[in-house]
Amino acid sequence: MSKRAEALIIRVGDPEEWEALESLQRRASLANEHDRSHLEANPDAIHLPPAQLANGQVLVAELDGRIAGFAAVVGGELDGLFVEPELWRRGIGAALVDEATHYARDRGLALTVTANPHAREFYEKCGFALEGEAQTRFGPAPRMSR
Repeated sequence: MSKRAEALIIRVGDPEEWEALESLQRRASLANEHDRSHLEANPDAIHLPPAQLANGQVLVAELDGRIAGFAAVVGGELDGLFVEPELWRRGIGAALVDEATHYARDRGLALTVTANPHAREFYEKCGFALEGEAQTRFGPAPRMSR
């Protein structure tokens, strides 16, 4: 395990972090070239409901004391997964998925996700299986579970 991976801490988010987390979500969402035009045309699609933080449904990844990403888990649904773009491909997203899976299982639930079609391969590598398809605001998306 690398030194960077050893410095990764995952914890429950604090409601006071809402603005920082939503800004991270915006950066990560707009960094995905496949979705950028949809999101620029529909800026309201990038939103972290404050209630998710207040209800303890947001898991925050810190790397060396800095927020590196977060996952929102509502019931057994992975409602959002975002990592700072300059930290992509360092295992942070996968670590958040693992923690989200434990979070859901602790509540007697399997973890499900309506995945961004461009992230399907990532979710498959994380152990998700395709269950079907769901219609989203921006078109069809794979429905997956772990």
